[in-house]
Amino acid sequence: MDSRLFGLESPLLSTIQHLMDTTDEAEKSFNAPTRTYVRDAKAMASTPADVKEYPNSYVFIIDMPGLKSGDIKVHVEDDNLLLISGERKREEEKEGAKYVRMERRVGKFMRKFVLPENANADAISAVCQDGVLTVTVEKLPPPEPKKPKTIEVKIA
Repeated sequence: MDSRLFGLESPLLSTIQHLMDTTDEAEKSFNAPTRTYVRDAKAMASTPADVKEYPNSYVFIIDMPGLKSGDIKVHVEDDNLLLISGERKREEEKEGAKYVRMERRVGKFMRKFVLPENANADAISAVCQDGVLTVTVEKLPPPEPKKPKTIEVKIA
């Protein structure tokens, strides 16, 4: 609300009003998503994946047509975050050729998956065949059930 509407035009009130307006603008710009966040969100949304669970493993299947193994990176962060990323580059233009239509995606891609507690982060394999990346994460063996402990009762 503007203090001038009520005939209150003191320097103190105008300074307070200015500070309140500045705080709102700063909060809006601080809470706005960064360019990197928007780029990464688009990259993640445009990379579909299938996830299968088998008795002994989890399998992540991602289509990556036209990519070489050097263009794909598979990492494990913090022992439970599987990160698959890479980049699809635009073909070099040949002399005299121009695009009439361009629909294939180019640029960076990324997917993150939180691994379950029983995933073995030390036993992960990745194979790219015929444009399909298959990442296999082995499961840890189930913990053995604890046997009841018998305590001998002594007679005093």
